[in-house]
Amino acid sequence: MRGGRTVRDYARNLRRNMTDAERSLWYQLRRNQLCWRFHRQFPIPPYIVDFACVEARLIVEADGSQHAVAGEHEERDSFLREQGLRVLRFWNNDILGNRAGVLEAIWLALRQPAESPLPDPPPLAGEGRPGRGSGADVSHRD
Repeated sequence: MRGGRTVRDYARNLRRNMTDAERSLWYQLRRNQLCWRFHRQFPIPPYIVDFACVEARLIVEADGSQHAVAGEHEERDSFLREQGLRVLRFWNNDILGNRAGVLEAIWLALRQPAESPLPDPPPLAGEGRPGRGSGADVSHRD
């Protein structure tokens, strides 16, 4: 990353500057409201995904006008699928105008069995401490 910023710093900045649609969707996904734990602005190098349910291997992306280039989506989605992840994409206007439909689509995807949880990501240069994991928390609470 430029200027010595780490992926973690960039993800933190994205969390602070969420779009209205991301904020609205996060309000529904957080705190296990769908009985699954989601992370927002989750690093899967070289990408940072909007929302990730580690245990279900499900990525949820909120797309607005800044994501209008289809070729970038195809490359990103292909990479994520190669990692064994499922990707759902929703336009911001659908998230804001049809929240129930979006949540239903996510719920249906969550009910499909995942092959295995995401592996812990390796620590980035200068991050993590010996003896302590710096990867994803894969716990699931009912």
